[in-house]
Amino acid sequence: MNLTYYVRIVVRRGWIVILAAIITAGAAYGFSKAQTPVYRASQRVLFQPARNDYGLTETLRTLLQSYVVYMNTDTQAAVAIEELKLDMTPGELRSHITINSDPTQLIVQIDVDMEDGQLASDIAYQLGLQLFTYKTEQNSGLRLEDRIDPVVVDRATWGLHSPNTKINTLAGAVLGAILGGVIVFGLEYLESNIIRSKDDIERFLELPVLAIVPAEDTRA
Repeated sequence: MNLTYYVRIVVRRGWIVILAAIITAGAAYGFSKAQTPVYRASQRVLFQPARNDYGLTETLRTLLQSYVVYMNTDTQAAVAIEELKLDMTPGELRSHITINSDPTQLIVQIDVDMEDGQLASDIAYQLGLQLFTYKTEQNSGLRLEDRIDPVVVDRATWGLHSPNTKINTLAGAVLGAILGGVIVFGLEYLESNIIRSKDDIERFLELPVLAIVPAEDTRA
C-alpha cells in the first residue's frame, strides 16, 4: 500500500474521524461542566535553621515529616474548626486536607480542596498558623543558635483544582480521533477483498492490468 492509497482513505472516510473526535470532545466538555467545581488552597510554611550548619539542616530535613504527622491529626483539625467556627467534624475536615513536606526546599505545604475556595484558603492559612505556633513554642526551650524558625509564606492562595475542562476536552478529542481511525481502518479491512476498480485488481493480484473490457452500453 502506497501513500496514495492512504490519502484516498482519508479523503473518503476522514469525516468519520472528525465526527468521532467532535462527539467525544463534546461529551467530555459536557461531563466536565456537569461536575461541581473544586478549589484548592495551598499554604506553605518555610523552616529556616538559625545557623548555616550542615548537621542542623540535615536534622531539619528529618523533622519535616514529623511536622506533617503532627498536623495531620484530629486534634489539629479540631483546633482549626474551633478557631474558624466550622460546622464539621475533625474527620470531615481532614478528608479535605493533604499535607506534604519538601526536604529540598525545607517546606511543609498544606493543601485544602473544597467547593468554597475562600473557605479552603482560610482553613489552609489557619493550619499554617497552628504549625507556626507549634514550632515557635518548641523554640522557646532551645538556645538561639539551635532554633529552627518557621515562616508562614504569604497567605494561602486558591484556584480551580477540578475539573480541568480544557484538558478533558482535548483528551476526549484525541480519544475520539483514535477511535475514528480504528473504525476507518476496520471498514477498509472488511472491504479489502471487494474489487471496484483496476487499482483494486492490481493491488490484489500484484499484477498490472493490460486491458479493460468496457461496460455494455444499454442505451439504444
